[in-house]
Amino acid sequence: MEPQYVDVHAHVNFKAYEADREEVIKRTLEAGVHMMNVGTQQDTSAFAVELANKYEHGVYAAIALHPVHTSKSHHDTKELGEEGKAFTSRGEEFDPAYYLKLGRDPKVRAIGECGLDYYHMENAEGDPEEAARIVENQKKIFIQHIQVANELGKPLMCHIRNAYKDAADILREHAKVKGDIHFFAGTWDEAKLFLDLGFTLSFTGVVTFTHDYDEVVRNTPLDMILSETDCPYITPAPFRGRRNEPMHVREIVKAIARIKELDEETVRAQIVANAKRVFGF
Repeated sequence: MEPQYVDVHAHVNFKAYEADREEVIKRTLEAGVHMMNVGTQQDTSAFAVELANKYEHGVYAAIALHPVHTSKSHHDTKELGEEGKAFTSRGEEFDPAYYLKLGRDPKVRAIGECGLDYYHMENAEGDPEEAARIVENQKKIFIQHIQVANELGKPLMCHIRNAYKDAADILREHAKVKGDIHFFAGTWDEAKLFLDLGFTLSFTGVVTFTHDYDEVVRNTPLDMILSETDCPYITPAPFRGRRNEPMHVREIVKAIARIKELDEETVRAQIVANAKRVFGF
């Protein structure tokens, strides 16, 4: 079953889809959209793999410990459910052996989302020493993820926020595999740091309702672009105000074609080819 579109970064494994998960996946696949559900901790990673193995085609998994979950920090009830209203992550220890074992499943197509996030630093406000400790811990765990990816020979799915130079330096030094920079939101100069390393950039629904990223989209070679929803977040126009779904990736592809002033079918076909090349879909 050949995909017509690919959402390389979805979270249908999150609690936000608990009531209608199977229906969401069914209508996504019927729309010709393939997806990769991305883990953020051991539980959401394991469930992404379990979910992928329920379907013969079109549903894949990425596994990792998200940088915001490496310490007690940002928490989202859409990810872990209503029991987590306290707006803090429990802070999980990274277990390389766990992810190595889980990562050998053939439905796991990437190690991620892993990386650096200097934006969510609530616990370190006004405490430079604590901020430095959090940053160093994130860097250490990012390197450990890269080592897992290197050993498995699987690409990386990188979450990077307010830390592009540091992340590029780490990838340059440690990564033997390539991958994708998820939800890229930096400048063109920052984009080139990763393109020069052979990493693709993926864009979300924000490109449908803001022009902030037009320069980067225009300048990035078409064969280095991927499409993603990051659902349930960042719903694209014209569906703003509703929960996002993988099938809405079609609107993101349309927006990329508009920004690059290219034929939509050309863009669609190339982005699918890119996803196959990077993640083996």
